[in-house]
Amino acid sequence: MQTRRLGNTDLSFTTIGLGTWAMGGEGWRYSWGPQDDQLSKEAIHQALNLGVNWIETAAVYGLGHAEEVLAKALQGITSRPYIATKCGRHSRPNGALYGSLRVESIRKEVEASLSRLQIDAIDLYQIHWPDPDDQIEEGWSAMAGLVKEGKIRYAGVSNFNLAQLKRIHPIHPVASLQPPYSMLRRDLEGELLEYCSQNNIGVVVYSPMSKGLLTDKITHDWVQSLPQTDHRTRDSNFQEPRLSIHLSLLDGLKEIAARHGRSIAQLAIAWTLRQSAVTSAIVGARYPEQIRETAYSGDWTLPEVDVASINQLLQKHTRALSQL
Repeated sequence: MQTRRLGNTDLSFTTIGLGTWAMGGEGWRYSWGPQDDQLSKEAIHQALNLGVNWIETAAVYGLGHAEEVLAKALQGITSRPYIATKCGRHSRPNGALYGSLRVESIRKEVEASLSRLQIDAIDLYQIHWPDPDDQIEEGWSAMAGLVKEGKIRYAGVSNFNLAQLKRIHPIHPVASLQPPYSMLRRDLEGELLEYCSQNNIGVVVYSPMSKGLLTDKITHDWVQSLPQTDHRTRDSNFQEPRLSIHLSLLDGLKEIAARHGRSIAQLAIAWTLRQSAVTSAIVGARYPEQIRETAYSGDWTLPEVDVASINQLLQKHTRALSQL
């Protein structure tokens, strides 16, 4: 699998990174429903066997459970992948999430993640959300301190906008930005991606398949079958009238993917990686067969004629959504 250098670091990430959001299981606000830990571990092993060299997680995924599952999966593995995790999100007793970027909070979180992951240093530690906004500088200063102490190798951020990146950049180099990016969410394109490229900030995008919307499995019946503990049941993109508009887009994407003997998921991931400033796409998996399908997207360069056809489909899709 191809690798790309992560910004100003000495890390070379494979163009596909394994995401563990769903592996957190139930018991928190943004769960993907029930998850079998054994299948999670098998998916991790499958990813490593396919050549994926980095795994992305977060303390809030299952309120620590995803990190614990990852640690168990990596027991006995001599060639450990790079591990990226995130801090700054907490859960209240009623399940509501809130942010804290206070120094003492981040320092407590990094120790907890190191313990759960059973490692001495985190390769890439990221602020999960710029929340609260007025604590961003304090939080980033805390991250810089952790780098100096050797508890983390590099510090990055997730979900930051351009103005927020510019605020923290003078404090300490930003190794990476983790934004959402897919055919259905293109906020990254333009000034934000250009800024990252000009300032040698790595970009590792999440949700390239839009929480599963950009896959062959999506139908009205499949969506109706989601368990109520799956947060997507509360997502307007999985409800009418938006769902039918997305399904119409999938019909067009399926034709393009089929010409290459590929799936919609593979097409969606390769589309994000067409951007040279994107280091890697984070691909979530709950089962081994899922990562077996999507990992091969990392070496697929989309022909320009297909990129142009996709842009036409996306323009039509955007017009349909604007009429709602």
